[in-house]
Amino acid sequence: MHLPGDLVRRTFIVRAGHGSIALAALTVARFGPTAFSAGPDADIAEGSGGGGSDRSGSSPVEWHRADLGYVSAYVLVRGGEAAIVDTGVEDSEGTIEAALTTAGLGWGAVGHVILTHRHGDHVGSLDAVLAKAPDATAYAGAADIPKIASPRTLRAVGDGDRVFDLRIVATPGHTLGHIVAFDKAGGLLVAGDALRTVGGTLAGSIPAYTEDEAQAKATVAKLGALRFETLLVGHGDPILSGASAQVAALAAAG
Repeated sequence: MHLPGDLVRRTFIVRAGHGSIALAALTVARFGPTAFSAGPDADIAEGSGGGGSDRSGSSPVEWHRADLGYVSAYVLVRGGEAAIVDTGVEDSEGTIEAALTTAGLGWGAVGHVILTHRHGDHVGSLDAVLAKAPDATAYAGAADIPKIASPRTLRAVGDGDRVFDLRIVATPGHTLGHIVAFDKAGGLLVAGDALRTVGGTLAGSIPAYTEDEAQAKATVAKLGALRFETLLVGHGDPILSGASAQVAALAAAG
């Protein structure tokens, strides 16, 4: 099967925390603009615009995956600038930096750090990432912010807010403040732990780590109403085409 763009997988030795050493694979997928006709934004209310401007006619982001084995962080690039979505476990900043380097950028290009939720495998390297990206603003859902240790004030975002021309979608369930990032221009959804893939099969939030299962199921239905081709998840491999149809089918299956 032909996949758009170039897919490269590299292996790095990284610190896994507590002094241990582990191998982490960095899978980098570089995508330019793709032909995609996005559908309506469903019933996502416009927020206060706390994450930035609502410019029209944005170009699609290029995305780069920092695969840490158990969990992934993502670097999104548009117009020579970058946003990082999640920071992985402790000591993940080196692998994230490798993704930035592959994109031809450095930490100075990072203007935004979006945290999908408060769990340690997604915010574990927040201190280090913000230290390396001193000009970046960090964002999270309001309900999760009190439980995230951060060296800088986190900016609360919710439904309809925009960060880096990404639409923020509130997706409670896995945690009460869980959010995702939607790039309508490129048909791309970065879903954190609201969705996952297991052996290439789409699934919802892991029940054992879900705060509200009813809300988590409602979130799957909400995301299934959007239109996107590519799905980037915190756990498992991305879905590169036909992703929203798979999410809608998962929601219909209950």
